Amino acid sequence: MKKTLSFSLALLLCACILIPFTACSDPYKDIEYVDTPYAGTTLYVYNWGENIANGEDGSMNLERVFEKKYKINVEYTTYPSNEEMYAKLSSGTVHYDLIIPSDYMIARLIEEDRIQKLDFSQIPNYQNIQEQYRNNQYYDCNGANGAAEYSVPYTVGMFGIIYNTKTVDEADVKDQSWSLMWNEKYKGKLINFNNSRDAFAVAMFYNHIDVNTTDKAEWEKAYNSLLEQKPLLKGYYMDEIYNQMEGNNADAAIYYAGDCLSMIGNNEDLAFYYPVEGTNTFVDAMCIPKDAQNVGAAHLFINFLLEEEYAVENSLYTCYASPNQKVIDSARYKEELGEDSYKILYDLPAQYKNEDGTINTKICQSYENLNSDTKKLLSELWSKLK
Repeated sequence: MKKTLSFSLALLLCACILIPFTACSDPYKDIEYVDTPYAGTTLYVYNWGENIANGEDGSMNLERVFEKKYKINVEYTTYPSNEEMYAKLSSGTVHYDLIIPSDYMIARLIEEDRIQKLDFSQIPNYQNIQEQYRNNQYYDCNGANGAAEYSVPYTVGMFGIIYNTKTVDEADVKDQSWSLMWNEKYKGKLINFNNSRDAFAVAMFYNHIDVNTTDKAEWEKAYNSLLEQKPLLKGYYMDEIYNQMEGNNADAAIYYAGDCLSMIGNNEDLAFYYPVEGTNTFVDAMCIPKDAQNVGAAHLFINFLLEEEYAVENSLYTCYASPNQKVIDSARYKEELGEDSYKILYDLPAQYKNEDGTINTKICQSYENLNSDTKKLLSELWSKLK
């Protein structure tokens, strides 16, 4: 978890106490340089906030390690939602070499010819990715046809409810339902997503509606539920949720499981559950935009992030489930993550499984790339709600 200090880095920091500061001012100074044709260039990365080990909370700074190892400068910026990433990418005013969207957004980017196929000969560590994510079968069932040729899985996740055990009555979470987020007892202390697809999905799960429906009446039903919920909310938040929940400024919020585990690691009064009615399951994956200027360095960075040492560091920091088999098999990863967190990330709740142990896709749903009419309807309803 983010607050966990890696053993190797802990030793280094302890050593810094005993010897002059100047000798330890750069913990990565001894990283061996690897020559590539991309030395001296700049790599522009666009990723979710809090989604890479960056040296905070005792983690390894992967951007810094990459820069030292390959002498490639990394310009790293973040976005809070797929929709904001898409708006920025499609504006034509900025250019990135690497982006990390979710599966349904990848489908849209492929459809609009905004990302390029990858050269997997430049990504030998791709073999570390679990087989189920190394073929199109997973993506095809999400409507992201052919996405395996365009992307490399980065994280796997679901979302649920994080709540404060000191302010939320145990009886109100006993049934582990989405109904908590419509409970008037917590008026002004509830938080929903500040992005349209996830916020509407919550209302759809609450009302037992397929999140990929094209039925206008069902979208309007979800809208009415969100309208009913709105007076109860403290607000619609994304990355700001950390301060709200860790600082005990809200009673309950809806967010991604990995981030919720990070918050729990920083505030022992917080707890998390996956609602019984269902939730979204997603894969965020690394892609290279069609207009990328440093394609070779982008491939190199993807391969770097798949290397076991760095992948483990990254997964411990982000707290998201990993599609990387080397991470899952790592004894250090399991030990430092902890049994409870490992269970949340990798053991599906019973209600999300079929009798044979496979995922019940009627309850644990992935987003599909909606048709143009439904996208327009969603945009209109979201604007009307906000």
